[in-house]
Amino acid sequence: MDRIIVIAFFLFFISCNAVNDASNTDKQIITEKIETTDLAEEIEGWVEFPENRTQHLDIKYATTDNFVKEAMYDCGKCYLRKSAGLALQKVAQSLAQFNYKLVLFDCYRPAPIQQKLWDKVPNPNYVTPPEKGSMHNRGVAIDLSIMDEKGNYLDMGTPYDYFGIEAHTDNYNHSKEVLRNRKLLNNLMVKYGFKGIRTEWWHFSFVDGNYEIADWEWDCP
Repeated sequence: MDRIIVIAFFLFFISCNAVNDASNTDKQIITEKIETTDLAEEIEGWVEFPENRTQHLDIKYATTDNFVKEAMYDCGKCYLRKSAGLALQKVAQSLAQFNYKLVLFDCYRPAPIQQKLWDKVPNPNYVTPPEKGSMHNRGVAIDLSIMDEKGNYLDMGTPYDYFGIEAHTDNYNHSKEVLRNRKLLNNLMVKYGFKGIRTEWWHFSFVDGNYEIADWEWDCP
C-alpha cells in the first residue's frame, strides 16, 4: 500500500511538471554520467547505455526471444543519439529515486538489421520498410519497460512485441495495476521529450530534432 501511495504521488508530481522548461535544462539533476565506448566516441553524437544501477539491458533482438524467433544482433548493446540519450538518462534517474530501473529492449537499430527484419517479416504493420526507415534506425527510438528493486518487471499487460489490441495504449481493459504502470512509464517519457505510439505501450521516440538513418554497427567482444 505504501508503494502505491508513493507511485500515485510521483504520477501526480510528474503530470504537474510535464511541460519541460528549456531554460532549466542545465539544472536537471543527472547524478551519473553516461559512459561511452571507443566506438561511440568515434561516431560523433552517440552515447551508449551500459548495464548499471539505473538501467537493465534485455536486448531482445540479440536473442531468439523476439517475434521473428531469431537473433538479429551479434551482441546486445544500446546506443542512442546524444540528445535522446541525455533525455532518457533523466527518466532513469527519476525512476532510480524509487528503486526502479529502466529495462531496455531495443535502442538504435542499424539499417542493415532493419533490412534483415523486413526480409523475415515483409509486413508494414509489424516492420517499417527499410527504404522508409524507422526512428530506431535514426537512433532516437527506444523500446523499454520498468523493473522493481527485486528484479521483477512491472506488469504492463502484455509482453514486449505483442502484436494485439491488448498492447494498445488506448485499451483500458486492464487491471488498475497495469494501467498505473503504463501511466508511470508514459508520463515520465513524455515529460522528458519522448512520444509514444498507440499500438505499442513500450515504444517511444524522441521528438526534438530531425535525424538521418544510420547504418553503422557496433563492435562485439
